[in-house]
Amino acid sequence: MPAHDHHEHHGSDLTRVAQTTLEKSGEQWTAMRERVFEALAGFDKPASAYDIAEAVSKAEGRRVAANSVYRILDLFVGSNLARRVESANAYMANTHPDCLHDCIFLVCDNCGQTTHIDDDTITKTVRAAAKDTGFSPVRPVIEVRGKCSDCE
Repeated sequence: MPAHDHHEHHGSDLTRVAQTTLEKSGEQWTAMRERVFEALAGFDKPASAYDIAEAVSKAEGRRVAANSVYRILDLFVGSNLARRVESANAYMANTHPDCLHDCIFLVCDNCGQTTHIDDDTITKTVRAAAKDTGFSPVRPVIEVRGKCSDCE
């Protein structure tokens, strides 16, 4: 299967690359955006805005509203720092935010573990099919539901 080649970032390197990517898009990297990003990157499964707000609230020692987190997450998705798993209304940190591409989510219906794979051939075909009907695709969302190897 043709895959998109990229370099995965982790930990403080991921935060640094996310900051650089956001600033290149003309946005500011604020302390709150950093805390939200670090909380998001700390989850091993897709997290809801409420999960992230709770994690940031605990770290801050004060309540952080989910509405504020939603706005930041929308910015992160638009800036390629995060991916939204549509069927779960949850988010994952993009471990290669300096690389723009579409991804395909594999979502386990049993444990909720979500993995993404990159296959620009498939999403290129989806984009082309949409364009053939006169539709202008912005972001293909492809999710495959099933069971992960741990739950099989």
